[in-house]
Amino acid sequence: MSLVKVFRWGLYLFIMTLCINGCMVFSTRKFIYRDVEALPGRSVILVLGSQIRGGNPSPVLKDRIDAGILAFQSGKGGKLLLSGDHGQANYDEVNVMRRYVLSYSSIHEEDIFMDHAGFNTYDSMYRARDVFEVKDAVIVTQEFHIHRAVYIARSLGIEAAGLAVNQDRFGARSLRFWKSREYLARVKAFFSVQFAVKPRYLGKTIPITGDGRASWD
Repeated sequence: MSLVKVFRWGLYLFIMTLCINGCMVFSTRKFIYRDVEALPGRSVILVLGSQIRGGNPSPVLKDRIDAGILAFQSGKGGKLLLSGDHGQANYDEVNVMRRYVLSYSSIHEEDIFMDHAGFNTYDSMYRARDVFEVKDAVIVTQEFHIHRAVYIARSLGIEAAGLAVNQDRFGARSLRFWKSREYLARVKAFFSVQFAVKPRYLGKTIPITGDGRASWD
């Protein structure tokens, strides 16, 4: 392949990436809130997982859980769905999230649902719809991530609003890395939606209208 063709294809990919990112941000911004009081009510508060450290939530995950608790206690949702990675016996985001919620809030056990196979944002939204039968949700994650999460959810038919968690306490280097990674993650999400990619696992349905403890095992 000639250098001209390589340059041309590189330019096409660059323009495509910019267009997908721009459209995803623009199309979801009216569904994103930064103030809990302004947030519309939904049936479910969906908190997306992130890294854990030695059995404790990382600062990113802690901020998400705290925001989810606040949204729940402010009456913005009747159930709490914790979605994260529990793909290995020695790595378990969702039980760390559950224990944190029970330790630092008065939310009842039966109102807490756990998605053990939320390995990525797309899987979390797909499983929320097909496993937990979620029709509408408040999605809780940081500002850099919220547009992609809301885009996927709404593309899959979930009436989603996003609560953008403040990320100002993180350093400029971390924020630059996360934002840069999002450019490519949004492209992947776009094509996952377009081609109706299946998540890694589905399994039996656990209706969000029932008892959350049915999802704990």
